[in-house]
Amino acid sequence: MLDAMQEVRTTGLRADRWTLPEPPPRRTPEQSRTLVLASLSTLLVLMSFVTPLGTAARTAADVGGGAGSVPWLLSAMALGLAVSLLPSGAFADDLGRRRVLVVGLTLLALGSVLCAVAGSSTAFVAGRLLSGLGAGAVLACGLGLIGHAFPPGPARGHATGVWGASVGAGIGTGGLLTVVVDQGTSWRHTYVVVAVLAVVLAVAGRLLLVESTADVRRRPDLLGAALLGTGLAALLAALVEVREGVTAEVVGLVLSGALLVGGFVLAENRVSAPMLDLALLRRRPFLAASVGSFTNGAGATALAAFTPTLVQRGLGRSLLAASVLVLLFAGTSVATALPVKRLPATWTSRRLLVGGLLGVAVGQLAQTGLTVDCSLARLVPGTLVVGVAFGVLNATLGREAVASVPADRSALGSGANNTFRYVGSALGISLVAVIATRAPGADGLVAGWTTAGLVTAGLSVLGALVVLALRPLPVAVEPAQPRPSQASTSSASSSPTTRWPSGE
Repeated sequence: MLDAMQEVRTTGLRADRWTLPEPPPRRTPEQSRTLVLASLSTLLVLMSFVTPLGTAARTAADVGGGAGSVPWLLSAMALGLAVSLLPSGAFADDLGRRRVLVVGLTLLALGSVLCAVAGSSTAFVAGRLLSGLGAGAVLACGLGLIGHAFPPGPARGHATGVWGASVGAGIGTGGLLTVVVDQGTSWRHTYVVVAVLAVVLAVAGRLLLVESTADVRRRPDLLGAALLGTGLAALLAALVEVREGVTAEVVGLVLSGALLVGGFVLAENRVSAPMLDLALLRRRPFLAASVGSFTNGAGATALAAFTPTLVQRGLGRSLLAASVLVLLFAGTSVATALPVKRLPATWTSRRLLVGGLLGVAVGQLAQTGLTVDCSLARLVPGTLVVGVAFGVLNATLGREAVASVPADRSALGSGANNTFRYVGSALGISLVAVIATRAPGADGLVAGWTTAGLVTAGLSVLGALVVLALRPLPVAVEPAQPRPSQASTSSASSSPTTRWPSGE
C-alpha cells in the first residue's frame, strides 16, 4: 500500500510545497456538514479535557479522594485518549468513520455522566477513562472524515485550518464553561453539559454524515490493538504514579508496558494487515509530523494545563483570573490557526512546524522568572506568543496527519498523530507536576514553575531541531521527451535527474 502512495503531495511534508494561492472552492452540503460536525465534536473533546484543570482539588475533596488522587483525576482522560486513538483510527477506516465517531461520542457522554454522579474518586477516574476512550475515537474519526470529504488542495487546507482552530476553541470554551457553571460543588454540572452536547452531536452525526471507509477494508487487528492499548496504559500509569516517587509498582508498570509495546512491534511485523504499518515510521513526512505532535503535547499543552494551578495556588488569584489567561491563550490560537492556509508557498509545512515549536519555546521562556507577588500581566506576553505558535502547530499538524499516510487511511493518520500528541501531553503534564510541586508552599510552586518552563521550552527546541533535521528526500524527476531534432543527444542526458523541493 505504501508503495502505491504518491511520492509527492502538494499538501505534504514530502514536497514541502503547500500553498493556497486562491480561496478554496465552494463547499458542497456534504462537505459543510462534515466540517461542522467534525469540528464541533473536536471542540467538545477539548472542552471535556480541560474541565477539571481548575477545580481538581475541590473535585478530589468532594469525591473523597484527597490530594493524592488529584494526579489521577487530571491524567485519566489523557490515558484513555492515548490508548484509544490509534486503534480507533484503524477501526474507523475499516468499519466506518461515521459509525466509530458516533460510538465515541456515546462513550464520551456515558463517561461524563459517570463523572457527574461519582461518589468516589475511583468512580470519577473510571468516568474520565471512559470519556478518554470515546474522545480518542472522536478525534481520530473527525479528522479522518475531513480527509475523506475534502480532496488534497485549497479546500482541504481550509478545512484542516478550521479543525485546528476548534482545538484552541475547545480549550477556551472549557475554561469558560467551568467559570460559568462551576460554583462550589456544582462542578458536576459541567459534566452534565458535556454529556448532553455529546448526545446531541452523536444523533446529528448519525443522521447527517455520510458513511465512509477505506478503499480496501481489512480485518481488524485486535491483537495489535490489545497489545498497544495495554502497553501504553501501563506506561502512562507509571507516569502518574512516579509523582509519588520511584517505587516497585512504578518499575513493574514500566517493564510490563515496555514488554507489551515490544510485543506490539513484533506482532505488527508478522501480520498481513497490521493496524499500523511500521514502514510509515521510516517516511520522513510521517515522522516529522509525529515528532511535532509529540513535542506540541509535551511542551505547549503540558505547561498550559498547569497554568490554572500556578495562578490559583502560586499567585493566589481566583479561578476566574486563571480562566482569563486560558481564554487569552485559546483565543489567540484560534485567530492564528484560521489564516495559516493563506501563507505563501515558501512557508512550507516543515518550516511552519519548526517555527511553531520555536515560538512555543520563546513564549514559555517569557513566562518564567515569576514571584508570588507579581502581576498577572507578567504572564500575558508569553501567553500570547505561545497561543500564536500553538495555532500554527494545530493547523499544520491537522493537515499533515492526513497528508502523510495513504489517502484511504485518513482516520489512521489522525489517530496516529493524535496518539503522539496525547502521549506527549501525558508525559509533559506529569513532568511539569513533579518539577513544579517538588518544594512546598506558594514560593516553591512559583520557583518550580520557572524550572518546568525551562524544561518544556527545551523540549520544544529539541523537537524543532529534529523536525529541521528531517529534510525531505530529493524528488526524482523524469526529463521531458526530446524533440526529434534532439534524438541524437547522449544517453547521459536522458537519465532521470534529481531536484530538491522548492522552498528549501
